[in-house]
Amino acid sequence: MKKIKVLFVCMGNICRSPTAEGVFNHLVTTKNLSERFEIDSAGTHAYHIGDAPDLRAQKAARDRGVELKNLRARKVVNSDFNEFDHILVMDDENHAILLEDCPVELTHKVRHFLDYAPHVNQREVPDPYYGGSYGFERVLDLVEEASEGFIQALQHAGELN
Repeated sequence: MKKIKVLFVCMGNICRSPTAEGVFNHLVTTKNLSERFEIDSAGTHAYHIGDAPDLRAQKAARDRGVELKNLRARKVVNSDFNEFDHILVMDDENHAILLEDCPVELTHKVRHFLDYAPHVNQREVPDPYYGGSYGFERVLDLVEEASEGFIQALQHAGELN
């Protein structure tokens, strides 16, 4: 059975995208779908390569039963466009950066993650890095909803039966 390969992307890969990776991994585990997925995250910039997620992101996620401490930041590489089936970005800026590097025939893989959260009236997951703890809670709320919506979209598209 072919695995569905999902890459979550933000700028530095220490707040939003590792949170999305952790939340989505937790969701597929609770739904007994782990064997169907390969999940990763990366950043468009090389600011934090090798670093663990921001401690505030780790704490907020851990408070919801999601562990992020073993994740490590990495930068998006060109092979990711071929390797992953879905490349889900957190905001417009990183979407544009990826589209600049992505081969034209693969741009359909690059989508805003919040496109899968139809009840959310925004398209971008805000960067909580320079704010307080509320920002990390808000990121969790958004990625939890988008994760559920993404699973539903995969089911409706027949990718996940």
